Amino acid sequence: MEVSTLTKKRNTSVSKANNENKPEVQLPVNYKPSEKEEFMNPNQVEYFRQKLLRWRSELLDEANQTIANLSAESLHRPDQMDRAQIESNAALDLRTRDRERKLLQKIEAALRRIEDGSYGYCDETGEPISLSRLEARPIAALSLHAQEMHERMERVHRDD
Repeated sequence: MEVSTLTKKRNTSVSKANNENKPEVQLPVNYKPSEKEEFMNPNQVEYFRQKLLRWRSELLDEANQTIANLSAESLHRPDQMDRAQIESNAALDLRTRDRERKLLQKIEAALRRIEDGSYGYCDETGEPISLSRLEARPIAALSLHAQEMHERMERVHRDD
């Protein structure tokens, strides 16, 4: 199928999902996207939107907890080993939060793709991204094939 045909199908499918006059989609209990359904139907879009929102919320809660922990830690301990361990743990927490900050940006980008109707479709080819890939990595913007090509190109250019 041509990219233009995929784009038309995607926009039609998404316009159904994003129709502002339509009430919010209520997902059935224990709903899981299936290959038997139309790709990126309103239930699938809502499923992934909720999954991304939960993930974002968990990351923000963890970041707030880290801030609280760092604020509560006392570096005024007499033992230098205790202080060194506290500083080491704090540095590790901050590195972890920095990676999660970057992940939050990717989650926000995925939520924007849901809003504009391009979620679930490869940014490079326009092909649908497999449901299993989206389930495993809901922030995926590239199909598995396009991602592999991208990684190969990175390796080639990294060796230069």
